[in-house]
Amino acid sequence: MSTPHEAAFHAHLQLLADKYAARLPATLEQIAAALAACRADGAAPSAEHLHGLHELLHGVAGTAGTFGFALLGQQCRQVEQQLRQAMLTPSCWAAAAADLDKVLRWAATNPRART
Repeated sequence: MSTPHEAAFHAHLQLLADKYAARLPATLEQIAAALAACRADGAAPSAEHLHGLHELLHGVAGTAGTFGFALLGQQCRQVEQQLRQAMLTPSCWAAAAADLDKVLRWAATNPRART
């Protein structure tokens, strides 16, 4: 049996999760826009654009699991790590961008999926 404090905590957590879920489509659009900006730079995106994309992915990677989007968080973490590598080795950019495309397509259909 839960205490009133636990019930209030879970209700607050659910409220935060609902807000996160409501904002997620806009966040995914921001990531897509940042990806497009990187691509507009050509074969080697600017450090500024890569950093912006990395920060967006880092945010999702760090929060998604808390609010019921565990696989999305894991996928974003993987691409985030690829982007870090692309910042050091520009030849890694194309693979990271392709993987992010896949994540964005998947997330647009069911970001709460577990498989």
